[in-house]
Amino acid sequence: MKNRTKKWAGILFLFPSLVFSQTSAPTLQELINSALANDGTLNEQILQNKITHLDDEKLKDVFLPKVDISGQASYLYTSAHFTTPQFNIPAIPNLFPGLTIPEGGNSLNISGISTMAKAEASLLLYSGGKVKYLKEANREKNLSEQKLMEKSKDDVVTSISKAYDTFALLEESRKVLDESKKRLDINRKTADKALGYGLITPYDHKKIELAQATLDSKIVEYEGKKQLLMTQLEVLTGIDRTRIAAIQPILKPISYALINENIDNRAEIQALEHGIKASEYKIEAEKKWWVPKVQAQTSLSYFGLYDNHISTSKDLLQGFNSKLDLNPSNLNIFPLFQAGVGFKWDIFDGNEGKSAVEGAKINKEILENKKRDAQKKLKLNLANNQTNYDIANAQITLKEKAKNIAKLALENVEKEFRYGTKKSSDLIDAENDLQTAELDYQTAIYNQRRSAIELMKATQNLDINKL
Repeated sequence: MKNRTKKWAGILFLFPSLVFSQTSAPTLQELINSALANDGTLNEQILQNKITHLDDEKLKDVFLPKVDISGQASYLYTSAHFTTPQFNIPAIPNLFPGLTIPEGGNSLNISGISTMAKAEASLLLYSGGKVKYLKEANREKNLSEQKLMEKSKDDVVTSISKAYDTFALLEESRKVLDESKKRLDINRKTADKALGYGLITPYDHKKIELAQATLDSKIVEYEGKKQLLMTQLEVLTGIDRTRIAAIQPILKPISYALINENIDNRAEIQALEHGIKASEYKIEAEKKWWVPKVQAQTSLSYFGLYDNHISTSKDLLQGFNSKLDLNPSNLNIFPLFQAGVGFKWDIFDGNEGKSAVEGAKINKEILENKKRDAQKKLKLNLANNQTNYDIANAQITLKEKAKNIAKLALENVEKEFRYGTKKSSDLIDAENDLQTAELDYQTAIYNQRRSAIELMKATQNLDINKL
């Protein structure tokens, strides 16, 4: 009874933590990890890389012995036609007068149930050096695929971080709209009193109502964008929508200083370099087409002929009753053993080897051209991202100043509106200016984060811990 009580007490103790883990908001790291696990492109690359590993195993298994066992049972019938030449048998005095056997045609017929069994083992001793280079080519191919997977991972991180920052931007926008709504509600009460005292016209009062309706429509638009973003994150990550709704990220600028301007670390360049090396090894492998291949081989065979009939169509000797007509019970040949070393040397293969070498060389040239083109584009991309990052930082400073000025202007207009020296249109204009300035400031931070992430990617230095 005591043990059962302790057991339930332990379950009740763990229950709050289990509920919390199922309802707590996912972190950016969790969102990225889930998206990486669900990304179709990355999973396809992983499966393709598994095929490359299988190809590597196949190359390793080339030098393993191969053993085949075969058997066959069938009805056998064969007929061999032959001609016996004329020949003379010399006479033996007082004993044999001599004899001339004329030329004649004959057929040897063999029929019966044949059985055959064979066990054969072979072992490749030397492949001409081709397998060695193919292994190296496959290794470089594997490294190239690994680099392409890194690029896909960076793309996933970029996509999720953008959605996460958009969520933060929407949350900040909602805060701005809520604050604006509070101020408008207060100013609406002031306008109601002013209308009752005849200090403002009904037209001015309607402008306040229109501003509130416009603000309500912006809040509805915000909710629609948030729901769409939640759906996007749910699809990309597979995380429950309830947990995603609890996300409350903070939008902060990313401080990043570009240390190394070398774009050779980019995954695309690294993948192409490994692809070029793989092509070089493939060229060397194809050049070995003419080198002899050596193989050891051994076999053990059995042959049997049952219920057989061996006969000739005519007499073996013309003029003699000498037809062959045998019915042996069976004929067995066992063991028939062979063992030795053989080689295959392709002296001329119809230019297949030469064409394969030329094809591998062309493939290498294609990859080299792609690398040169990628280097040009990535250098330009790096310069562009650095410029965008510098501009984005400057925009944050500018938009912050504009926000502070708009805030101060609204405070002054609100005071003058209460004293009746400003119209409702002035108040609404000042309110809209502050809304725009605050949203522009948050958007500037959002754009700065995007520029910083792209700058990190430009030199393959994307670090999740800095996001």
